Amino acid sequence: MILSQNNNPDSKKDFWKHVRFGGGLGLSFGDGFFSGTIAPSAIYEFNNKFALGVGLNGTYNSQKNAYKSTIFGGSIIGLFSPIEELQLSAEFEELNVNRKWEDNLGIEDQNYWYPALFIGAGYRTRNVTVGIRYDVLYDKDKSVYADAWAPFVRVYF
Repeated sequence: MILSQNNNPDSKKDFWKHVRFGGGLGLSFGDGFFSGTIAPSAIYEFNNKFALGVGLNGTYNSQKNAYKSTIFGGSIIGLFSPIEELQLSAEFEELNVNRKWEDNLGIEDQNYWYPALFIGAGYRTRNVTVGIRYDVLYDKDKSVYADAWAPFVRVYF
């Protein structure tokens, strides 16, 4: 029996040629409200049609005299481009939501995990995709998103 291991340095270089990095930054504020998000991600392009990746998400929100929250989690995303200009996506996201309400409001603090399963479609040009996605698991009482439908801009370098 013959066994071999591929320790070819070129195979490692070839792997990194297919990895793309991206993510999102968010900042929102006004009248006692602040929200900041950082969400790095990376995908591996198997070919010009299929890619699979992972992402992280960290968000801090505060509303003066109401609450403060931290949201941390991750996601797995699959991308499919049947034609160069169209990108279809499926993304599973799991977030830990921790909300601390001001004592005078009489609302119990919350700490829970929230899953989301997004199905999306977008117009793709080079490394930028603009589109819309829908959370099929959306729960208006627990979601950190205002609506099940959400526009997106995806950029990978």
